[in-house]
Amino acid sequence: MENIKIGIWGFGAMGSGMANMLLNKKGVEIVAICDRNKARVGKDMYEVLGLERGDREEVIIKSNPEEVFTEKCADVVLLATDSFTKGAFEKIKFILERKMNVISTAEEMAYPYAQEAELAKKIDEIAKENGVSVLGTGINPGFVLDLLILALTGTCENVEHIKAVRVNDLSPFGHAVMVEQGVGVTVDEFNKGVEDGSIAGHVGFPESIKMITDGIGWDLEKVEQTREAIVSNVYRESKYAKVEAGNVAGCRQCGYGYVNGEVKIEMEHPQQILPHLEGVDTGDYIWIKGNPNITLQIKPEIPGGIGTIAMCVNSIPHVINARPGLKTMLDIPVPRAIMGDMRDLIEIRECECCCD
Repeated sequence: MENIKIGIWGFGAMGSGMANMLLNKKGVEIVAICDRNKARVGKDMYEVLGLERGDREEVIIKSNPEEVFTEKCADVVLLATDSFTKGAFEKIKFILERKMNVISTAEEMAYPYAQEAELAKKIDEIAKENGVSVLGTGINPGFVLDLLILALTGTCENVEHIKAVRVNDLSPFGHAVMVEQGVGVTVDEFNKGVEDGSIAGHVGFPESIKMITDGIGWDLEKVEQTREAIVSNVYRESKYAKVEAGNVAGCRQCGYGYVNGEVKIEMEHPQQILPHLEGVDTGDYIWIKGNPNITLQIKPEIPGGIGTIAMCVNSIPHVINARPGLKTMLDIPVPRAIMGDMRDLIEIRECECCCD
């Protein structure tokens, strides 16, 4: 069996991280990369990653998707460019119509039915028409505040209430996430940005909450969210952001899911760059009230950067194996680390045509 062929669209923090991980896996090869950053366009992938190419084929990064992604040039394209379904839609459509599977890091794509039901329906139709699948995933949404919670409820007879908190370090994420979180701006700028929508904070609470309620059979009535600035008392500088003392280091966001007129799901997500500089410990925490009651604590947090990268890479065989259409983490097997040959996880389907 030939290697699984992978394309990457977006070669920033997440896309280049996926490339690094894939280069250490068996049975896969990167065949195409699209990126608009002028500092990377025209260069070989190995040069950008700072790696020796050896006897491997060069992969030149190009900016024109028409030139990069020809029909069936890859089995799966990893799309790491957007947070919102609307922003990712045309790219997803472009790839699907060229009969390639898609895994997107766009947070809203983890469960697009929550806020973009019509676009989700269109994506599902396009994927089915072209015989391929599309999945949105990542560390959160995609795992910590939804799939992991759902897995824990599998041990419950009933569930009455769910609370989850993720305290994390934003530092591994790229420039786009820093802008969404308002990292580096003044408090006034942050508040204005929240008001006019230019600062989104965490993207994904409606998706995570809807995934959970659909998964366990609750009828979700509405989702409410709050956002407030995390103000730094010290200077902070990461690879993708600088924060002066008195400015915003991140966003504390809360989400509430209502069922039958009461809050059944509570989520809290304070995230900032370099939280340790002010003595803040990271961690993931889940409390499920039911039969039985469940408490889970992970300290420190599952790192967001490597977690998102790994969820995408480890989902590759499951997306290839999936029936055509739009998929969510409810539809595929729970991803796990792939330490062997990835090709061994691919299901070989019998020809569905009539054969004598």
